[in-house]
Amino acid sequence: MKKYMAVWGALFFCVVCLSLYLMLETLNTSPGRYTDIDAESLAHFEQKVSDIQEDIKRNQIVIDQIKAAVKDIPKDDNQNIEKLQDLIDKQNAKLKFHKNKVIEMQQKPKQPVDVEKYVPATLKEIQLQNPPGKIPATGEEAFVSLRKPVPASKEMCSWVQTPSKKPDIQIEDVVKDLPFDNPDGGAWKQGWNVTYPAAKWNQGNKLRVFVVPHSHNDPGWVKTYDKYYTEQVRHILNNMLEKLEQHPKMKFMYAEISFFHIWWNELDESKKNRVRRLFEDGRLEIVTGGWVMNDEANTHYFAMLDQLLEGHQWLDGTLGVKPSSGWAIDPFGHTPTMAYLLRRSGFNSMLIQRVHYALKKHLAKNKQLEFMWRQNWDKEGNTDMLCHMMPFYSYDIPHTCGPEPAVCCQFDFRRLPGSSYSCPWHAAPKPITDSNVAERARLIIDQWKKKGSLYKSNSVFAPLGDDFRYDKADEWDLQYVNYQKIFDYLQQHPELGVEAQFGTLSDYFKSIYEESKVKPGEKPTDFPTLVGDFFTYADKDDHYWSGYFTSRPFQKNLDRVMESHLRAAEIIFSMALTVSRQQKALNNFPATVMMDRLIQARRNLGLFQHHDGITGTAKDFVVVDYGNRLLKSLEDTKHVIKDCATYLSLAGKENFRMGSNEQPALFDIDETREAHDALPVPKVIDVGEEGDDSRLVLLYNSLAHERDQVVSIHVSSPHVMVQDENNKPVLAQVAPVWEKDDIIAENVYKVSFRVTIPGLAISKYMVKRVAETSNSNTIPVSILVLNVQSDAPIERAPFSIQKTEARDFTLENPYMKATFRGANGLLNTVVTKEDGSIRSTKLDFVMYGTKNHNGDRSGAYLFLPDGSSRPLPDHTPPVIHVVKGPVVSEVQVYFNLVTHVVRLYNSSGVDGISLDIQNIVDIQSQRNMEVAVRITTDVENAEREFYTDLNGFHMQKHRYYDKLTLQGNFYPMPTMAFIEDSKHRVTVLSANSLGFANTQPGVMEVMLDRRLNQDDSRGLGQGVTDSKQTPSRFKLLFETRASGAYSPTNPLAFPSLLAHHTSLQLIHPVFTIPANTGHHSKYPQFSAFSPLATQLPCDTHMVNLRTNQNADDGKDRLVPKHSAALFLHRLGYDCNFVNKGLACSEGSGEVVLSNMFRNMQITVAQQVSLTLMYHEADLDTTGSIDLDPMEIGSYVVTLQ
Repeated sequence: MKKYMAVWGALFFCVVCLSLYLMLETLNTSPGRYTDIDAESLAHFEQKVSDIQEDIKRNQIVIDQIKAAVKDIPKDDNQNIEKLQDLIDKQNAKLKFHKNKVIEMQQKPKQPVDVEKYVPATLKEIQLQNPPGKIPATGEEAFVSLRKPVPASKEMCSWVQTPSKKPDIQIEDVVKDLPFDNPDGGAWKQGWNVTYPAAKWNQGNKLRVFVVPHSHNDPGWVKTYDKYYTEQVRHILNNMLEKLEQHPKMKFMYAEISFFHIWWNELDESKKNRVRRLFEDGRLEIVTGGWVMNDEANTHYFAMLDQLLEGHQWLDGTLGVKPSSGWAIDPFGHTPTMAYLLRRSGFNSMLIQRVHYALKKHLAKNKQLEFMWRQNWDKEGNTDMLCHMMPFYSYDIPHTCGPEPAVCCQFDFRRLPGSSYSCPWHAAPKPITDSNVAERARLIIDQWKKKGSLYKSNSVFAPLGDDFRYDKADEWDLQYVNYQKIFDYLQQHPELGVEAQFGTLSDYFKSIYEESKVKPGEKPTDFPTLVGDFFTYADKDDHYWSGYFTSRPFQKNLDRVMESHLRAAEIIFSMALTVSRQQKALNNFPATVMMDRLIQARRNLGLFQHHDGITGTAKDFVVVDYGNRLLKSLEDTKHVIKDCATYLSLAGKENFRMGSNEQPALFDIDETREAHDALPVPKVIDVGEEGDDSRLVLLYNSLAHERDQVVSIHVSSPHVMVQDENNKPVLAQVAPVWEKDDIIAENVYKVSFRVTIPGLAISKYMVKRVAETSNSNTIPVSILVLNVQSDAPIERAPFSIQKTEARDFTLENPYMKATFRGANGLLNTVVTKEDGSIRSTKLDFVMYGTKNHNGDRSGAYLFLPDGSSRPLPDHTPPVIHVVKGPVVSEVQVYFNLVTHVVRLYNSSGVDGISLDIQNIVDIQSQRNMEVAVRITTDVENAEREFYTDLNGFHMQKHRYYDKLTLQGNFYPMPTMAFIEDSKHRVTVLSANSLGFANTQPGVMEVMLDRRLNQDDSRGLGQGVTDSKQTPSRFKLLFETRASGAYSPTNPLAFPSLLAHHTSLQLIHPVFTIPANTGHHSKYPQFSAFSPLATQLPCDTHMVNLRTNQNADDGKDRLVPKHSAALFLHRLGYDCNFVNKGLACSEGSGEVVLSNMFRNMQITVAQQVSLTLMYHEADLDTTGSIDLDPMEIGSYVVTLQ
């Protein structure tokens, strides 16, 4: 025993000597020895003192380890002797390390700022720690290793490399060749003087004209949704029922189910039966049938599909009505994504209106206004959708009967003299009488024939409506009586070569199919195929509608947050509902309450997809109404997620309760918002005092892939320990929360740690208050403050906070090292460690003003800048915080108008491969200012060719053309954009939709916010001055081409698989569900919930698992059906980039439904159309579903 005591004493002596040596060395390098020492070096010396204090704490830990080792040494135990020797060797290594650093400092008393030297010794040592239970190591082990790359699917690579079927019209080529001039076309101002052969239409070859009464009803614009209904829409629909019965030859077309369902619920059974008869007789048609006529630029395909699904399920479930024709007359530009969604929903045809006037003219000249719209990735042409493009300026009556609005206006009989409506061309309508019918008929058929000459068929579509028309009963009579007289006259005079009638959109398309002798949905004779999108829209001159890509960005962000929550709530509710049905003896799962919340959330989100909602183009008070609806449903979906996660994680389901004032729920929601336009405030977990019970935290991954990711929670004390489900401590870091650049919040700390969560799973973690000195797994961050004006110290235990002058600095993680400019804290270069390449990546904030463009200035719709972007003014150097920790390091920059944060995660997942950029823009004090972030890279795309996504669904190639003006080169970026050259690709991934441009070679600009003080003369009647503190978040991804040749002429490109998953994780974060601090009784037992038996392949995304609703007007409307709609999207991706950081497996589009879940079973499955209206096939659940690349598969499944 004496021998072992001697060994122990010797080791203790070594440790004491180490501490004394460091103290003496520090004293020998004290500031007193240098009369010319600078402030930076002084800070370094002060840091050494702090290091010594931390070393003493560490030495105590080492002594404890030695004690434990000595206890375990039996006689002649060589293994434990070696263990002691290892401890001694490590302490000697530390001694040598510190001695060398001191000598180095003596030789170089003044050095450039290096953030590393400001990191406390504690952080340096703990960063290098191995997992708990092992002795701390040294070297690069501070960083975790990225997961091994996932190989690309050979089938996918072959598919991507296969050329797409060449279309007749490639919009990219048309834009390249068009001059985009705007000569005066005469009566058709943006066209030409249209003529036609006099004998083209005759008694044997008649022109068939369909006059289609309709009313375009915005669910919010200059009035709120509710006010529009009570003041106008109710009257329109009431009149429709009465007048269609009075006028048996009249028909009517309607689109917005958000209004129609309210009206239906007000009807008695007798009136409902009368409405059903109108549908059965084909005199009332629902077109598109979505909840709204959605915007097509800013919307994500999830929300586009969801609002379409909500409308179609209401129609089919309530009325048995299945729409077949798409109708989009007012969205400000058009996306092929909408054509895909409608085609896969069982539609045959569609119509669009707002397209750049130069493109319309070009297509009209070539009789190509009707075409088969094809997806750019379609190899076979099986996505082709017949599309009719309206040729003229607007969808109102003066611009729809023919090319001359002064003539067409005379046939809007609502504008007869004495009406509140009039014709601005000073030629009023005349009632049709026996004496003038011949003259009036010849006048309008001339317009119909001129319009017909722009198309290939002998059918003409002539809409008869406008915004909120037919709200007065007499309009129905005026339009019907006068037009019917013209129709009757034409029938009596077949020599005129025209037959006309009231009709619907489907009547018109049916006529085209019949003329070509093809089935509905097939390609009519000589119709061209077309590939491309129709952005950016201009209605005249250089008036490009690119402003709305960014208008009201706060609400655009709120929309995307709401989408993520709704999807997550749908999926977890479907799983919880299934599990609850397995618990036959219990009846404590509130399915109807949750279903009610989900239905309202679907409809509130759907309402905001309206083309004056998410676009940011409504009146201020209407924006407030939208916002309040979104906020209510956001809170509801948070509670659904929280309650379902609680239920699924409970070991004993009998312990579940939703919570009440008397009995608070076991868990809480993660954050709250004071108002719809307020930033979220995270819930702070009160960890109590030392010795109190651990606080539970549930983490829910709504993606169907496992993910490695850094998550953060907020706690009341910095002295905490985080433990996993097995009670093992996990490495974490704790950071202060800043209220301002120089004020730290009280009793709020952010704790960050790495997690691995399987797909659709709920993981359990615990956070516990511990003694200040007893936790080596939760590390306080180190903070360096630059450009601070005050000399007063910033102090907050246990953090090391140092001030210094501005110098360039670096942050790094396992994948990259980023350099920032000390003068402003903004990104300058990025080094990717795998290949050592230095990527020049300069980030700056810029602004635009506005100037007069032919009487108009920038507003909610239009972007009319006063020149190129210029630096955002900032009169003083910004305060910069450089924060370093073992889990995440970041730079925080406080400009006058922008708070900017860049984070690098020490993660093995995809979040460790990109730069995380977050901004809060506040321009409430400014006037006519638009703010953007400019990213200047070394990508050599000399032709300024770039790609932006369309609705998060696929990528579209663009090129910057000076002929389009600056504003015409901005495009919507709902989720991502990238530029590339033969070696590299740089991708910007966004958490919400914003405007994007590639303004110079290698230069990308993303709009962040806009505040405009005037109306832009597009009907809104106000500017955009309700600015908020607006968040934006991006991922900046740097990729090197690993294989394959770069082809700049290729019109098609795909994101990498890594980019897809980075986008998915950005949009769908891990949901944090903290314990409710108001719950004081003992917690029941919880465990992790991992429902997937097989993770989905990397290239297959679960879009939704949505429980189906019973008939909306029935007594069981809130009782969930036993079936759910499952949507799977196979992601097309570029195989030439390495797929790092992924926790999923290579995919080939195959999914076996019966193998998907554990403890739940898909027993019945049907393949259906995208909105569930049509049954396509019964599926064998034990067989594999084979998804083709890019396709969305839709299935009705029964889970048990």
